[in-house]
Amino acid sequence: MNASPPGLVFVVSGPSGSGKSTLLRRVLAADSQVCFSVSHTTRAPRAGEVDGRDYWFVDEQAFRERIERGGFLEWAEYGGHLYGTSREAICEPTARGLDVILEVEVQGAAQLRQSLAEAVFVFLIPPSLDVLEQRLRGRGTEDEDVICKRLVRSREEIHLVFEDGDGDSPLGSYEYVIVNDDVDRAVADLLHVVGAARVARQRVVASQRQHFGFD
Repeated sequence: MNASPPGLVFVVSGPSGSGKSTLLRRVLAADSQVCFSVSHTTRAPRAGEVDGRDYWFVDEQAFRERIERGGFLEWAEYGGHLYGTSREAICEPTARGLDVILEVEVQGAAQLRQSLAEAVFVFLIPPSLDVLEQRLRGRGTEDEDVICKRLVRSREEIHLVFEDGDGDSPLGSYEYVIVNDDVDRAVADLLHVVGAARVARQRVVASQRQHFGFD
């Protein structure tokens, strides 16, 4: 009987409006061995978001108390709100052999690179900044000042992904970049990344050595 290795961790980042939430919902529906790591945030829920499914929505005091207890693997401030990934959100499902996908901002992903060295990092970008702006404005949930700040930050992040591929910056550590110009193709691309990581040489060898008498 084959040994079941611990689950993998996939860290997905991208500018606000790049389509991360839509993409991940589709991937989760397509692969039953993948689960979503529900992050904590201090921002208010958007229309249709559910506490415990999309995020754990908490106030700033509760969030900072968890920081003091060492309860987050990573946390960061983005757009004036706090976001964080709890330890149990990763450790419990991966111990059962499930793969976990995290939707994490760039600052948080840099922290996870230090604590989860074997995680697979994926950056999602829109087909253009014009399309990104259309998506942000189409939400109708943020005022002009917030939208302008998000666009500035998005341009900076995408520029670094394009210019720094040697790992010297947090954005240089992303192994994969997916252009979300067509959601079906983007979903297929991320599923291919998941499938390839599952059969990576190091992972398979580590779980199968004993079956060939090499331990």
